Amino acid sequence: MATVSERITVLVTRAEKRRIAKLAKKAGVSRGEFMRRAALSYCPPVGGAALDQMLALMNNSTSRASAAIDGALAFVAASNRRIAEMERGVSGQPDRR
Repeated sequence: MATVSERITVLVTRAEKRRIAKLAKKAGVSRGEFMRRAALSYCPPVGGAALDQMLALMNNSTSRASAAIDGALAFVAASNRRIAEMERGVSGQPDRR
């Protein structure tokens, strides 16, 4: 089945037209194909509410990760103290570290 094409008119300066033609030639495609690919691959910048939401999620995640690391370090420190106490009890000698 044939695809029906429609025209989109875009006004550009003479310099922009030359640059587009040069870039299309370098890419090995027609100006129309170059423009289609450029337009369809455009991704608008993220901003506003979406960015604020991502930052809030990142801050929350960072806080939780930091708390988890602090908890793990406290657990290791307590474990090291228990091990040191057991070693002192076995040897009968004070810890000289």
